[in-house]
Amino acid sequence: MTATSEALLITSQEGAVRTLTLNRPAALNAFTTALLVQLREALEAAAQDAGVRCVVITGAGRGFSAGQDLSDALIKPPMEPGEVPKDIGHLLDNYYIPLALRLRSMPVPVIAAVNGVAAGAGASLALGCDLVLAAEGASFIQAFSKIGLVPDCGGTWLLPRLVGRAKALELALLGDKLPAAEAARIGLIYRALPDAELAAEAQALAQKLAAMPVKAIAATRQALDDALLLDFESALKNEALLQSRLGFAVDYQEGTRAFLEKRKPNFSDR
Repeated sequence: MTATSEALLITSQEGAVRTLTLNRPAALNAFTTALLVQLREALEAAAQDAGVRCVVITGAGRGFSAGQDLSDALIKPPMEPGEVPKDIGHLLDNYYIPLALRLRSMPVPVIAAVNGVAAGAGASLALGCDLVLAAEGASFIQAFSKIGLVPDCGGTWLLPRLVGRAKALELALLGDKLPAAEAARIGLIYRALPDAELAAEAQALAQKLAAMPVKAIAATRQALDDALLLDFESALKNEALLQSRLGFAVDYQEGTRAFLEKRKPNFSDR
């Protein structure tokens, strides 16, 4: 196990699964600009490492992430007369947008293992992952309206697509705490499970995905995201384009041969 500078992010690996642990437990893993940079760089490193076939993101301590640390220099509001307010758009443009885009374009599947509260940008980050597992004691809070902001880090795009416009508006406008079990029931996340089982279940799921054709998994994510913006005919053509590319990949050849030979496939593409 290794830790990045200042131990804001802990990186560990088991087989082909790399786990990134947000490590500001005393602050419920709230994001500082330094943590955002380290997380983005860690995702980039995982994307470039052929030995990584799945990534898990989780939090240290009792929280996943409380969202943006409001005491961080780039967002801290004026505390004295005459102080000029910060341009929050600068924080988003230079830190959150690059992180969200890197997460959404990973060449391998990404799992969020939500071990505690996921609020604000912390919730958006979790929901931007491919599959979200949460401990039953965890919760999701769209906290933005409480401080006069809108959901960010992809929140406005993700919420209505996951639960529909009406439920998205309820979550975003009221900002109430949503327990993990209810989040699973409404389709916001993949699954809620007992707190003590989260880490093991996340690792088991990650190992399962790592053994699958991850190139096809990444392409499936791309196809589903693309289809949300396409008409039916365009989606059909996009499927054909992706199938054409995947049909020349090693994993397709291996998967079909293994099926015909009635054996377990050994996928290696990335």
